[in-house]
Amino acid sequence: GVKDGRWTVLQLVEALGFCLENTDPRTRGRGIQLLSQVLLQCYSLLQEKEVLHLVLFYESRLQDHHLVIPSVLQGLRALSMCEVLSQGLAVSVLKAIFQEVHVQSLLQLDRHTVYSIITNFMSTREEELKGLGADFTFGFIQVMDGEKDPRNLLVAFQIVRDLIAKDYALGPFVEELFEVTSCYFPVDFTPPPNDPHGIQREDLILSLRAVLASTPQFAEFLLPLLIEKLDSELQSAKLDSLQTLTACCAIYGQKELQEFLPSLWSSLRREVFQTASEKIETECLAALHALSACLSRSVLSSDSEDLLDSFLSSVLQDCRHHLCEPDMKLVWPSAKLLQAAAGASLRTYHRVTRSVLPLLLEQYNKHVQSSQRRTILEMLLGFLELQQKWGHVEEDESTLLSLQAPVCSVVFSALTDPNVQLQLVGIKALTILGSLQGFLSSSDLDLVVDHLIRLALHEEDSQSSEAAMEAAGSLAPTYPKVFSGRMVPRLAEELQSEREESYHNHRSLQQRCLQALAAVSTHTSIVRGTVPVLLQHLQKVQKGTEARNTQDIVSVCQSLHHVALQCQQDAEGCWYFHQTVVPCLLAMAVQAAMEESTHTLLGKAVLEEEVLAAMIPVISAATTHLSPELAAQSVSHVVPLFLDGEVSFLPQNSFPCPFQPFGAGECLEAQRRLVALLMAFVCSLPRDVSIPQQEWLLRELLALSCSCNCPFTATTAAKCFAGLVNKHPAGQQLDEILQLAVNRMEPGLVEGPRRTQALTLLLWVTKALVLRYHPLSSCLTDKLLGLLGDTELGPAAADGFSLLMAESPDVLHKGCHADVRIMFRQRFFTDNVPKLVQGFHGAGPDVKANYLKGLSHVLNHLPKPVLVTELPTLLSLLLEALSCSDRVVQLSTLSCLQPLLLEAPQIMSLHVDTLVTKILNLTSSPTMAVRIAALRCAHALASLPTTVLLPYKARVIRALAKPLDDKKRLVRKEAVAARGEWFLLGSPGR
Repeated sequence: GVKDGRWTVLQLVEALGFCLENTDPRTRGRGIQLLSQVLLQCYSLLQEKEVLHLVLFYESRLQDHHLVIPSVLQGLRALSMCEVLSQGLAVSVLKAIFQEVHVQSLLQLDRHTVYSIITNFMSTREEELKGLGADFTFGFIQVMDGEKDPRNLLVAFQIVRDLIAKDYALGPFVEELFEVTSCYFPVDFTPPPNDPHGIQREDLILSLRAVLASTPQFAEFLLPLLIEKLDSELQSAKLDSLQTLTACCAIYGQKELQEFLPSLWSSLRREVFQTASEKIETECLAALHALSACLSRSVLSSDSEDLLDSFLSSVLQDCRHHLCEPDMKLVWPSAKLLQAAAGASLRTYHRVTRSVLPLLLEQYNKHVQSSQRRTILEMLLGFLELQQKWGHVEEDESTLLSLQAPVCSVVFSALTDPNVQLQLVGIKALTILGSLQGFLSSSDLDLVVDHLIRLALHEEDSQSSEAAMEAAGSLAPTYPKVFSGRMVPRLAEELQSEREESYHNHRSLQQRCLQALAAVSTHTSIVRGTVPVLLQHLQKVQKGTEARNTQDIVSVCQSLHHVALQCQQDAEGCWYFHQTVVPCLLAMAVQAAMEESTHTLLGKAVLEEEVLAAMIPVISAATTHLSPELAAQSVSHVVPLFLDGEVSFLPQNSFPCPFQPFGAGECLEAQRRLVALLMAFVCSLPRDVSIPQQEWLLRELLALSCSCNCPFTATTAAKCFAGLVNKHPAGQQLDEILQLAVNRMEPGLVEGPRRTQALTLLLWVTKALVLRYHPLSSCLTDKLLGLLGDTELGPAAADGFSLLMAESPDVLHKGCHADVRIMFRQRFFTDNVPKLVQGFHGAGPDVKANYLKGLSHVLNHLPKPVLVTELPTLLSLLLEALSCSDRVVQLSTLSCLQPLLLEAPQIMSLHVDTLVTKILNLTSSPTMAVRIAALRCAHALASLPTTVLLPYKARVIRALAKPLDDKKRLVRKEAVAARGEWFLLGSPGR
């Protein structure tokens, strides 16, 4: 009635008169409770005069019987949310609560109501409450004193934070406010099991920390408390104290810290030197960093002591001498402390390095053992990394600049040391020195490049070689002239040199040269030097027919691919690479194909599947990041090359015969193989680039994929067709070309010598359409499902489900701008798994395995959370799949089951008997991959509830003894891990 406006609240009060004035406190309580419940729903409808009368009524009731108080507080909470509350009423209510109610004697919910009233008034009546002065703070202290419930404490801590943040008067009650909150430090709270409120210990810790670290006024009380807890034996108390100290340093100044600095440093030093806990060490270093930063921020007046300088003097005095100890026991703790202090500000960095760097250099030269030198250089590296943080080396202050010669000498000596670990630290140090602008002289840079070349090419250990190449790549953009002028020519010379050494050593050197050229190509000006070298070498090695040439060409292509990936983010470099490399690769391939067509020579290395497969990612990576304008320029050359034989844009374009990859005749078989390179190009173009003569191209690709006898050519033609169809705009043209494809596929799938080619085309076209949610995809998927019952094509069709669900490396992925819709796998699962299950139940015994294989491929690629929800309906089929004799089915099913054992233990527990039996049987499989997968599942089985597994413990341990003697090391390794887990099953603490 009140909500509808048929009654006013005052009429309700009159109607409740008998209850409200009753002598029985319970009856009065029920009357006030009803009134309060109405107010909580209707407070926004009240008039100012009504609120005034109600506040006065409720205030008077605060003196009533204790049974009435909870309902009175609920009414006041409702009134505290009224916007029409008259001036002065908020203060009046709070005064009444502070005077009349002993809050801590109330139940948890009623105490929470009081905190809510205070919170509401603080958010809406701030100026009025501030008019109370320190009395408000004192009143709240009385309310909170003794609070124990974590739900209430979170609210109370927030009120304290607001008191401080909003600048309420604390008056003489600073210490009392600190005491009433700090008594909970450190927080000792463990939430009860199945706690519906979800309050964690961490919530209370963070909330209390925000209070303690909210004002410098608490410093004189808090810092002694933190020092006391730091000196305790309780690890959680130490951690909490350190984290709180770090938080406090953000708002403290010298004045607050001055008195306590010696004690704080003493505690921090002791913990770092003595603790076995990595967490405590980390927090100590963070606290020292924060202290140093805090002291660095403080502005000095002319007559005040420089606290930072005296504090750092103490740190240096206590740590510096440990760096010189012969046993080097406390070297690392000392170095970490010094680095934590040095990293706080540029001022602390200069102060610490001025004292420490000369000492470290002296110690490096004094020690002769590589292990000790490595330790010292790693410490030096830590300080160099800090200099990197502050950027440019300032000439007037930098200790590092004054020590340039000895620092370079130490780093260069590490690079020539035979110890690999010392070399690796030296390479890291070299990278950092190179990143400091103005530090290395031109002669030093030449030396840097010489060292990197030596390490990259001639160092026996591959770790040092790879690290040197990585360093060259990171330094090259900073010094492009030095690397393009000195390193690239040296690498080119090494690559072209004919050495009198074994083929294996020569090839290994060439391999490293290729990798180094790719690694250093991290700047456009360098790419302009390295790409011609790589292409020149490619042309040199491709002139031959030996198998070794194939591998050499593949190596060059891998380096070119590396360069292409590094060029992608730079438009100029990307276009240079594309217009230089793509025509060159095409020209080489066309030349080789024509020579084979005219002279029928066998074994041209460039035409090998392996080589063409290595060229595909180079062309693809060179194309994906082109701007639409440049891509359109390039496509206008490449597509006419394949459709019209237009070779004029290729370098060295005097070819012995026309280029007709889509022409008829066996002599053009070599040319047809180059459709792989067309696929790499057109399937990587941005979607908004129009392809000239696209319909003609699609028809030619379709014909080639269905008629070609070479599986490699037929597959690449099918993939190219699918890649173009996936990006083709919807409409009549697409529908016509798809209908044409279906008309070509259907008869080919039924009979004839090219059923496999027709299936390959079906799979790739289906994938192209599934990815973009095209309506025809379901029709094509049904055709594929029908082929699972075919004795000849069934196994291949089943494997095709893996192709549909997996990420394709060269076409139909987001990286090459394919139309890939979100959650296509889930949609495919929902639409087709019921059909797979139905087909399995209706299939003959000779083809059942095909359905299981298809199902396991789909499930294997499905996101695990989705799979877990569908598990109850599919588990029986998965268990049946484990009994299938097909190794692919076994492997796929085991891979599917392993994460499910970890993520859905309750469901899996229901089938534990079958799981144990079948998984143990597969640990003796003749296939190594199946044995490994079965042992991983046996390991995962141990995560099921212990009570379910205990009856099987002895049996599993006995069965897992056999694979411990397996002839394959990887199998033995998995058997040890799984058996150990089962041995521990049911032991205390598990």
